[in-house]
Amino acid sequence: LKLWSPVSFLWPRLPPCCAMVKGAVKTKGGAEKTKKSILKFTLDCQQPADDNIIETKDFEQFLMKRIKVDGKAGNLGDKISINREKAKIHVTAESPFSKRYLKYLGKKYLKSQQLRDFLRIVAPNKTSYQMRYFNINDEKDEEE
Repeated sequence: LKLWSPVSFLWPRLPPCCAMVKGAVKTKGGAEKTKKSILKFTLDCQQPADDNIIETKDFEQFLMKRIKVDGKAGNLGDKISINREKAKIHVTAESPFSKRYLKYLGKKYLKSQQLRDFLRIVAPNKTSYQMRYFNINDEKDEEE
């Protein structure tokens, strides 16, 4: 015999078919698999590389050592791949990966090379970052 309680009246249980996780696929056995989407990001170091200020291969090695997967740095495995093409670095990763994390690591690299005062990292579009110089000449023209 089930007694009525005000809590069960206010918060009814959802049927099992409605209790699915967003972005998850339910299989026959009832186990859930989350969909993995592939994300592609580009880091463009063209301007500083043309002036021989930074080496893109060093930046690529820095990213390989510092990117964390499952809480461990340098543990890229099959989830993340990093490729260099002249002055551009392409990062391909599975879905739980943030573009902002690449900007953070780029700033960290510039700080270690003592270039943070001269270079900045800008997002020209949704899937890429670009290293640019600070516009110092524009500020001097405005003062005069």
